[in-house]
This record gives sequence, structure tokens and C-alpha cells, in this order.
Amino acid sequence: VDHLQGGDMKISDRIMTYAMYIDPPLGRVGIGEKAARQSDRNIHMAVRAMSEISRAIEKDETQGLIKIFVDMDTEEIVGATILGVGGDELIGIFTAYMYTGASYKQFKRVMFNHPTVAELLPFIMEDLKPLD
Repeated sequence: VDHLQGGDMKISDRIMTYAMYIDPPLGRVGIGEKAARQSDRNIHMAVRAMSEISRAIEKDETQGLIKIFVDMDTEEIVGATILGVGGDELIGIFTAYMYTGASYKQFKRVMFNHPTVAELLPFIMEDLKPLD
């Protein structure tokens, strides 16, 4: 769309995001755990099992997990992986947010609808820890 409107955005300017329509679905944006561990950046990770998310329990779809990666020096969310109920759609929340470059601390203030898997995304970041 950018080129059709006379822009000069390149693929390399975009944040890589994708979904796999498997069961449970997988959504991923930015860097994953392997890249985070190989990076020289100060990246912390938060993980939450789907079995700990009320909406997943209610739907009896508790397989999977959510991982969020944050560069603690820039405070930017640099990646997220969602394997589980709604992961293929929920990843778009992170994709859009990452384009803003805003601090993860702002994301933690967002209030999503209840009952949804999305409502727990801000709270998962309370568990950010350095990579071992």
C-alpha cells in the first residue's frame, strides 16, 4: 500500500509478523527467544502458560503459552509469541504497538475487554525477567 501511495517503505523497514493456523494457533512478531538469547541487547522475557489464563480455561483450550520480549534499555517491546487460543489474532495487538515505539510501561496500563485472553497481556509483563 505504501508504494501505491508514493511512499518508499521497504520490507526491511517492517516488523516481521506471521501466524500459523494450526491447533492451537501460533502468532509471532519481532524476535523470538532464540534471537533474544543471541542478542547483545538487555532483553527480558515474560512467560505465561495458557493454562493460567481464565478465558483459555473457560474455552477448555489451555495448551500453549505467551512469551513477551522487552529491551529494558529502550523499554520497547521487541517481540512476542502467542501459541494458544486466539494467538493468530492477538499477535496483531503487539504488531501495532511495536510500530509506535512506545514504552512497554504504557502497554501495561491498557485495559482490554473482559473476559478475553487479551486482558491478561499487560499483566504478563509484570513477570519480565532477564534471560538466563
